[in-house]
Amino acid sequence: MSDKPSLTIENYLSLVFILERDGEPVVGARLAELLGVSPPTVTNTLKRMARDGLVSLDQPGTYLTEKGLQAARSVMRRHMLTEWMLAKMLSWSKSHEQAHHLEHAISDEIEAALLKEWGNPQTCPHGNPLPGHEAVVAGWTPLTSVAAGQAVTIRRIHELAEETHGLLAFLEEKGVMPGHTATVVEVLPFNQTITLHLDKGDVSLGFAAARYIFVETL
Repeated sequence: MSDKPSLTIENYLSLVFILERDGEPVVGARLAELLGVSPPTVTNTLKRMARDGLVSLDQPGTYLTEKGLQAARSVMRRHMLTEWMLAKMLSWSKSHEQAHHLEHAISDEIEAALLKEWGNPQTCPHGNPLPGHEAVVAGWTPLTSVAAGQAVTIRRIHELAEETHGLLAFLEEKGVMPGHTATVVEVLPFNQTITLHLDKGDVSLGFAAARYIFVETL
């Protein structure tokens, strides 16, 4: 294998890193769902990654090896720094998707330059932690655990929510973005919705999206 993993392998590395970081089991069916590919495709790719020493398949689930972890951290860092670069030129909601097209071409030299240019950021524009800065986001709470009447500051839109087509554009339109304040108006468990009041008006979110929005209570 070449020193730099392929685009496909880098995508797998990112996803396994995120799931491991969050304590979610890394299983083939979950990867297939998130990547939009068939389970046999996932199995074959993971076998290649195991052959190349990037993951371990010797125990239930899949785990990054030390080599795989270092590669995954590099991919995540390059992606997030690319998002900061693009955020100066594109809308907040478009930087994530476009960064996927550019991150694989970022060299170590450009990565170091971007880190310096953006002042060694601890999070990406969507509030997710750069590798090594996970403690920064540890105190932020999923929106689904906040009671009605509570005022909050939006802090983070989780990586898995970023992959939901159209969600970032919707959140940007409604003002549900890091740094913006909101009040939880209503929580309806029976239909799994949360209503927020923001400067731009009220917005209702399903629990499926709201659990990936992290806030700081005021």
